[in-house]
Amino acid sequence: MKPPSEAALDAFLSLVADKGFAAVTLRDVASAAGLGLADLYRLYPDKVALVGGFLARIDGEVLGRVPAETDPEETARDRLFDILMQRYDALRPHRPALGAIRRAATSDPLLALALGPALRRSMAAMLEASGLPSEGLPGALRQNGLLAIDYTVSRVFDRDETVDLSKTMAALDGRLKSAEKWSQIVDKYIKVAEPGTRAGGPVSPAA
Repeated sequence: MKPPSEAALDAFLSLVADKGFAAVTLRDVASAAGLGLADLYRLYPDKVALVGGFLARIDGEVLGRVPAETDPEETARDRLFDILMQRYDALRPHRPALGAIRRAATSDPLLALALGPALRRSMAAMLEASGLPSEGLPGALRQNGLLAIDYTVSRVFDRDETVDLSKTMAALDGRLKSAEKWSQIVDKYIKVAEPGTRAGGPVSPAA
C-alpha cells in the first residue's frame, strides 16, 4: 500500500492529465487518493504544493541514480547532459499532466510565479548532481540559465515520440553547447566575485 503522500501525488497527476489543472480541486484529489480533505491538506495545502511534491519525487529518482564518484574524464557539460536526460526520462510517463500544468501556468502569471521556487529547487538539484555549485550569485545565475534551457527543451520533449528521446537529446545538447560558448565569452570580460574571495569562475549552467 502506498504512503498517503504518494497516493495523493498519483491521484493529482491522473486528475490533472484528465481534467486540466484549473478544474481539479483538493477535494477531488483527496477523494481519488482515499484521503480525508484534512489529511490531504496536512500533506499538501494547495495544488502548487502538489506540483512541488511531484517535482521533488522526480528529482529524488534522478539523484538516486547519480554515482558516488564522478568520472574525471567527463566535463561538467557532459554530466549535466546525462542528469537532465535522466530527468526527462523520469518525467516521460507524466507528460499529459505536465502539459496541462504548463498550459495553466502560461495562461496564469500568478500560478507561474508560485511554481517558480519549486522549479528553481529542481534546477539546483540537477546542478549539484552534476558537480556544479548552485548557491550564491554564480549559483543563482546557473539556475536561471538552466531554467531557460529547460523551458526551451521541454517544448521539444512534449512532442518527442521517439523511443530514445533523440529529438530531446539533440535540443538539449545544442542548448548546453550554446550556454558553454556564452560562458566562455562572458568570462573573458566579467568576473563574479563573492565576499571574501577573488573573482569566481564561469556562471553558465554548463560550465
